[in-house]
Amino acid sequence: MTQTTTLPGGTYRLGDFAVTRFGYGAMQLAGPHVFGPPADRPGAVEVLRTAVELGINHIDTSDYYGPFVTNEIIRDALHPYPRDLHLVTKVGARRDERGAWPVARSPEELRRQVHDNLGRLGLDALDVVNLRMGGLQDPEPGSIAEPFGALAELREQGLIRHLGLSTVNAEQIAEAQSIAPVVCVQNFYNLANRGDDRLIDDLAAQGIAYVPYFPLGGFSPLQSGTLTAVAQRLGATPMAVALAWLLQRSPNILLIPGTSKAAHLRANVAGASLVLDEATVKQLDSIA
Repeated sequence: MTQTTTLPGGTYRLGDFAVTRFGYGAMQLAGPHVFGPPADRPGAVEVLRTAVELGINHIDTSDYYGPFVTNEIIRDALHPYPRDLHLVTKVGARRDERGAWPVARSPEELRRQVHDNLGRLGLDALDVVNLRMGGLQDPEPGSIAEPFGALAELREQGLIRHLGLSTVNAEQIAEAQSIAPVVCVQNFYNLANRGDDRLIDDLAAQGIAYVPYFPLGGFSPLQSGTLTAVAQRLGATPMAVALAWLLQRSPNILLIPGTSKAAHLRANVAGASLVLDEATVKQLDSIA
């Protein structure tokens, strides 16, 4: 049963449905380096069910997490899905036998990935599909018309409800919008990496969600004396402060912090409820 506790940040309109601004990113449910099965599959099931119990209705995933592992765990843990639960997946890459992430963006590959996500999640249509472009953290210039057009065709067929983009620049977003509506953009952004500040504000004005990944720095964790000092003063963790700052940064920001532990998920939700005063926000802004 879903708890009645209000999640930090409230909700945001994503296309034709409302999602909790505090969501859950399922990437860490797979094994080490997002490859293979988890060491604790019952724990992975528990964290997903805890997310739903807490009222989170926005889960971010992909069939290439594992590969396939994360989506299979989501289906085992939550299917049949609650009516208000929305699964957001991404396409544009695959995993090879060594665990690398080769690009897979041809129309044929994208169609296969969409059908694979549908099958493993047990869905007739995907709520949101993000087209993953760019490198690990930064956009790469170039047209995205062909791959985005392929996804737009699947949207017209009813297999996808809404489309989003990941690791893209403003020009690529505009190009995509000339083909089909875009409801969200998922890019690398956090306290120390503020290159998308203007983009976030532009998207907010258009009613488009911005979903930052790596809220605490990514594979090289953000090491900041300022962040540590603020967290200690507030009696909170650096992650709690980083998440709270993101929620206050702009009303169109949606969070998808990941964890493989239910207790850690509860701590993230509680921590993001921090209210940062103007002086604290100014101090944190100096990190960039």
